[in-house]
Amino acid sequence: MKTARMVIGIVSIVLFIIICFQSCAAGLVNAVESNGGSDGSAGLVLAFCMLIGGIIGIAARRSKGGSITAGVFYLIAAFIAIPNIGVFKDLGVWAFLCLVFAAVFIITGIVQKGKLD
Repeated sequence: MKTARMVIGIVSIVLFIIICFQSCAAGLVNAVESNGGSDGSAGLVLAFCMLIGGIIGIAARRSKGGSITAGVFYLIAAFIAIPNIGVFKDLGVWAFLCLVFAAVFIITGIVQKGKLD
């Protein structure tokens, strides 16, 4: 599962770029239309939490603590994004993906043999 965690980390870093551009566009639309939506801001927070989780997941893929920490960042991203889903429903897709990534990191971190680094 160390390889899977590395792949998820790399995918997270790539998705960070996509989500950032998409969230900036959503924030711009929210500002222009003055609809009071917070989709763009929540998307940016989600993107940065995904980036942090991905970097930690790659750097600490051999340790239990690093895996669980990366999972917690993915959970934070999902829990910030889910209540802020508004006009742009793609934020829900990214939040669900973060929940899946969090489950992988936390479960494999708990099951992993070795000491808590």
